[in-house]
Amino acid sequence: MRRFASSSLLQSFQVHYADLLRFLARRLGDRQRAADVAQDTWLRLADHPNENDVLDPRAYLFRVAGNLAIDNLRREGRLAELHVEATAADELCDPLATPESHVLAHESLELLDAALDQLPVNARTALLLNRLDGLTHAQIARRLGVSESMVGKYIVQAMRHCLAWQRQQAGVP
Repeated sequence: MRRFASSSLLQSFQVHYADLLRFLARRLGDRQRAADVAQDTWLRLADHPNENDVLDPRAYLFRVAGNLAIDNLRREGRLAELHVEATAADELCDPLATPESHVLAHESLELLDAALDQLPVNARTALLLNRLDGLTHAQIARRLGVSESMVGKYIVQAMRHCLAWQRQQAGVP
């Protein structure tokens, strides 16, 4: 059972509560955190074993609150450091860099390469120039010596073929 300490310490807390909140808000930079530390201060004062040891209750009150504020700031700093370390570790770790993902990506590229090999030369060239090199239909048309609409047809043909090939290899009808 909690033994409530000295009425003089708790009375000092009540009398100086507004000053204490301003003091803590300046120290902590946040009124909500100041209120939390003030509550912790009250709990600490309520547990004080001997009120006769305290000569100046107001000074003692502010000393306890100041120490708790320092503890709060240190705890927040440690938590912030842990968060930064965890974030840095997450940034260093690439979840896609597992050996399995490399194998799967390699197999997928082999399937795509096999599908592209079955395409007519112009359709394959149009698709690769568009998707890999980022050329427009007009630029591809000039290179292949065909119309822009034909380039569009080549790209659609190549995409449909690759999709059908992928479904066939996966066993999807």
